[in-house]
Amino acid sequence: MRIIQEFKKFALKGNVFELATGVIIGNAFSKVVNSLVNDIIMPLLGLIIGKINFADLKIVLVEKTATGQTLTLNYGNFLQVILDFLCISVSIFAAVKIITMIRQRLEKRELTEQKPAAAPPKTEQLLEEIRDLLKASSNLNERNLNESNLNEIIK
Repeated sequence: MRIIQEFKKFALKGNVFELATGVIIGNAFSKVVNSLVNDIIMPLLGLIIGKINFADLKIVLVEKTATGQTLTLNYGNFLQVILDFLCISVSIFAAVKIITMIRQRLEKRELTEQKPAAAPPKTEQLLEEIRDLLKASSNLNERNLNESNLNEIIK
């Protein structure tokens, strides 16, 4: 029973849901990139390098085995997978770069558009004025005392 409670606690954490969402979106994104590679990039690349279908690229190791099958090294499929990986990683890099750039611009805009600090309440303003007046009057009293002391010394 305790294991079930621990699992519920783990599964209901926000990070797990974010991870699951990322995996689902990544799976859908990989289908889009695979279609881009298989349906657009590879036919164009095959046309450029001489109408070669990458899936058909292979090296025949043994013409006929005992079972009657041909043993081949299918490096064309490997090239296809590498190209898929490169397209996915470049796409993800570009998406992260764009998102980071947008986020930085928004943060910079927020910093420049921050509202000035609200004015202190009226009571605080009045207390500050009283404090300043008291300071000014005490400075005047000290100055007057110093001048009267000088006058007495001079006499």
